[in-house]
Parts: sequence; structure tokens; C-alpha cells
Amino acid sequence: MTKELICISCPIGCHLEVTQKGDEITVRNNKCSRGEIYGKEELLAPKRVVTATCPVKSDLMLRIPVKTTEAIPVELINRLLEELYKREVSAPVRRGDIILENFMDSGIDVVSTKTLSG
Repeated sequence: MTKELICISCPIGCHLEVTQKGDEITVRNNKCSRGEIYGKEELLAPKRVVTATCPVKSDLMLRIPVKTTEAIPVELINRLLEELYKREVSAPVRRGDIILENFMDSGIDVVSTKTLSG
């Protein structure tokens, strides 16, 4: 099986060719070592950093922007979004405050990306 991917590990955006034959995975057309790591991970266990918004109790805003502290497996994204959309945060909130801790025992937190006074 061969997949063509665009690497998102650095600004170059290499057009990778990732081939899997049995247990062996080869990555071609990468210009740095991060491309090889990305290609293999994308084929075996794809992950993404998630950005979203949460409802916030405030007179200034209805929702506050949040993001995961690391990339999470793509199969957890829908459950994460469901949890974030129903969770209500109370102001004040500082950028970097943990909104959701250790999501599904992944070790990954969701943090605020904006400071909002009361």
C-alpha cells in the first residue's frame, strides 16, 4: 500500500510517498528526518492538535478559544469536541489555564488560548 501525503512537520511541506509492505514502512521525498517520522506516524497512528471553543460565563464573550497541549489520536477528536462544547467555563480565565485535564487518560490537557477578565 502506498499513500501520498504532504508533511506538516515543518514549513517545507514535502510531498511524501509512504509505502507499507508487511511490517516495513518506507518514506520517500522527505527533506528532513521529521518527514520520515511524520509519514510513519500518519500511516500507523495519525494524530492532530485540536483547536476549538468552549462556552464561557462572561459579559464580554460567549465562547473562549482552547487547544490541546499536544496532538491527540484522530479517533478521540469527536469525543473531545463533544466534551468541550458542553463544558462551560467561568471567567476570569487566563491564557494557559487548563480547561480539561488528562482527556480520557491520554495525558493531554486542553488549555485556554486567550485571557478573559471577569
